[in-house]
Amino acid sequence: MPAVSKGDGMRGLAVFISDIRNCKSKEAEIKRINKELANIRSKFKGDKALDGYSKKKYVCKLLFIFLLGHDIDFGHMEAVNLLSSNKYTEKQIGYLFISVLVNSNSELIRLINNAIKNDLSSRNPTFMCLALHCIANVGSREMAEAFASEIPRILVAGDTMDSVKQSAALCLLRLYKTSPDLVLMGEWTSRVVHLLNDQHMGVVTAAISLITCLSQKNPDEFKTCVSLAVSRLSRIVSSASTDLQDYTYYFVPAPWLSCKLLRLLQCYPPPEDGAVKGRLVECLETILNKAQEPPKSKKVQHSNAKNAILFEAISLIIHYDSEPNLLVRACNQLGQFLQHRETNLRYLALESMCTLASSEFSHEAVKTHIETVINALKTERDVSVRQRAADLLYAMCDRSNAKQIVAEMLSYLETADYSIREEMVLKVAILAEKYAVDYSWYVDTILNLIRIAGDYVSEEVWYRVIQIVINRDDVQGYAAKTVFEALQAPACHENMVKVGGYILGEFGNLIAGDPRSSPLVQFNLLHSKFHLCSVPTRALLLSAYIKFINLFPETKATIQEVLRCDSQIRNSDVELQQRAVEYLKLSSIASTDVLATVLEEMPPFPERESSILAKLKKKKGPGAVSVTELEDNKRENAELNGAGERGPDPSVMAASNAVSSLCFLQSPSLPSDRALSLHVFQSTPSPSADLLGIRSAAPVSTAPASAGSLLVDVFSEAGPTASSGAVNDDGFLRFVCKNNGVLFENQLLQIGIKSEYRQNLGRMYLFYGNKTSVQFASFTTTVSCPGELQTQLNVQSKPVEPLVEGGAQIQQVLNIECLTDFSDAPLLNIKFRYGGALQNLTLKLPVTINKFFQPTEMASQDFFQRWKQLSQPQQEAQKIFKANHSMDTEVIKAKLLGLGMALLDNVDPNPENYVCAGVIQTKSQQVGCLLRLEPNAQAQMYRLTLRCSKDSVSKRLCELLAQQF
Repeated sequence: MPAVSKGDGMRGLAVFISDIRNCKSKEAEIKRINKELANIRSKFKGDKALDGYSKKKYVCKLLFIFLLGHDIDFGHMEAVNLLSSNKYTEKQIGYLFISVLVNSNSELIRLINNAIKNDLSSRNPTFMCLALHCIANVGSREMAEAFASEIPRILVAGDTMDSVKQSAALCLLRLYKTSPDLVLMGEWTSRVVHLLNDQHMGVVTAAISLITCLSQKNPDEFKTCVSLAVSRLSRIVSSASTDLQDYTYYFVPAPWLSCKLLRLLQCYPPPEDGAVKGRLVECLETILNKAQEPPKSKKVQHSNAKNAILFEAISLIIHYDSEPNLLVRACNQLGQFLQHRETNLRYLALESMCTLASSEFSHEAVKTHIETVINALKTERDVSVRQRAADLLYAMCDRSNAKQIVAEMLSYLETADYSIREEMVLKVAILAEKYAVDYSWYVDTILNLIRIAGDYVSEEVWYRVIQIVINRDDVQGYAAKTVFEALQAPACHENMVKVGGYILGEFGNLIAGDPRSSPLVQFNLLHSKFHLCSVPTRALLLSAYIKFINLFPETKATIQEVLRCDSQIRNSDVELQQRAVEYLKLSSIASTDVLATVLEEMPPFPERESSILAKLKKKKGPGAVSVTELEDNKRENAELNGAGERGPDPSVMAASNAVSSLCFLQSPSLPSDRALSLHVFQSTPSPSADLLGIRSAAPVSTAPASAGSLLVDVFSEAGPTASSGAVNDDGFLRFVCKNNGVLFENQLLQIGIKSEYRQNLGRMYLFYGNKTSVQFASFTTTVSCPGELQTQLNVQSKPVEPLVEGGAQIQQVLNIECLTDFSDAPLLNIKFRYGGALQNLTLKLPVTINKFFQPTEMASQDFFQRWKQLSQPQQEAQKIFKANHSMDTEVIKAKLLGLGMALLDNVDPNPENYVCAGVIQTKSQQVGCLLRLEPNAQAQMYRLTLRCSKDSVSKRLCELLAQQF
């Protein structure tokens, strides 16, 4: 880079900066700035042409004023003129001004692009670097369109200087990240890969960043880089610190390049070539050996560089998971770090060992450190390290040490930080179930868990206890006895009351022979907790009472008295009132046979894998290493491929088992003009997902046919009618701002949806529930994209089972890819035979463009600056409309968040307004969107304004959103 002469000091700029710093108040500063702006404006508009030095000085002043937070609306043309100067300092200031102040929509962009092209073709390395830096800093799509084909040529040209190659590689990386569809390597691929053999280490370091990014998106095209990366890594690892003097950092040769090479190799499986693989294994062994050597320097920079390479090498060893010797050595090396005085090293060691614990080759080696990890859980000062220790205990647990680990985690739970208690509870619940040989130990553990941390025991945990107790006859009596004893404690958590009410309502008869737990004692014990509980728990207890009448007829009079009291039948909560009235009437008029049929014992639930894992997965923050994710990867992520057990949201399939016998969990009650609530227990929907799968499939053993007929007679079910094939879009608009719920329901069929989206990809789970007791035959589904939607949206569906048993539910998975913006919706056609009649139904699937939003956080200044940039008439869509729903603040916020954008606080000057920002991710482009919603509560009106970088998106979002408020 040319040296800056003394004449380039710009004394006027120094004086101006000094004046600003000496200002005593904000008003004085603004006054001085306005004076300077007026002077600069007069100089630019004056008749006398300014020389390059003066232009540079004044442009610098404008840049400084902008950095102080003031808007600059002139001087852009003078900055562009500086680009044509042959002086480095003038050209540098011009590029700096453009990089900071000129946006991609500026009218000057064509002039800027021409100046950049001139500098790129000048062959002056200094000017070329300045131009490449400007392209990378701006990084706009317009820049990518103009230079994406030119920069690869500069990068691989034989006469390009090394400094320019470095800048070109990093500039191309920037453009690829912002506009990957415009950066097409094609013919340049092999030549870019061969930059790994370049003699200049700086070029290699810059090129490997580009190659790693390209390899992640197109691994097959760049797979030749593996052998070259191994060769380069081998040369670095085997070199002495004196061999690479310019790139040796505190006696460690090229640490940054080594880490980048190891990270690149993690994009590919182990090399198939035996020689390459052998050389790579030697490199990894050398890195592990060097970690054992005494340090060559006591400075922290030396150990940091050395450990950075070591941890990246261990990550590669874990990624390959094919070298038992290396895995065990890596585990032993990490074990030494567990007692290191440096907190960060202990944290990283625990995190890496979590991953090692999932490998069959190193699991036993990880288990040898159990005492050290338990000690870390108890004594570490940093909560994040304690959390990683808990993760590692969870990962290393198996049948041989399950009781020890669960006991230690329960012990720690009593004093654990509040921020990790819920996650700890989930881990204990999963381990207790997964490794329970004696299910009485499992029951004891979960009840102890509720006692210690009841506030953090989510519904998923006690649901799972209920499911297991119902499915295992050998533990039912013990569970009833244990929960009866637990309820006798003076201070009893509400979750314990829920479990107690459920289990005693089902299996209280198994302990009723003991006078100490007679039916009346059981009832009085439960009812003593009634007034302390919330409404959902009281509803469950009322259902337990009606069960008691069936199990213990001698308690009928006592329970009816409770149900008859004013606090029940005139309760202000409609759910409790309805239950009390219905249960009282049922116990009074129903015969013993009808009562026994309606209130018979719950049938076993389908045997399925525990889904508390899904709850634990949600507890993991973004970027955290999740043990459950590691386990899922080992199972090839069966759940996401449609083989998992996750059911829909509670509201999706709540009534799917209507003909089966009495069901405890989550179902809306029938209206009050119906005789009874068919599903007795806990009708209030839960906010948590159906992680147990209890509601997602029919019970294994359903009620006898005669009982089913009896229930149909009692409730006067009307016979089903054939459906038409017309497109049904009644439920479509309900899903614009939510992803889960019931899409369609009639007398025969209920269709639930659970969907998730990330960038331009989505996955939708469809749940088809047979509400009748008759089998659906020839059940087929077809998903189609009408018209232009075929080129805008790619939807792939997995086939469904052709037979759907009565009361059963089946699941279908759809994979969705957004290719470009769209306005139509895919269609779902369902055909099946019911009682010999063909049923044909066509629905609009709720796949809308807003599902592919990525929320964008921005400050007030950035928001309105971007708002002004999107000022072209076609980019804006606005609608003024009357409110269709309540103008409640929390409801509006929930809908805007459900839309997918980021809700920005303290941005709009009017606190009553709502502003949002987001980017729609499609395969072909990214569409930035800004939203402003202005409610007028007095007039019950809204004004909705959307500005997007693509006009069709603005109009479509405006149409969708106007119907939501």
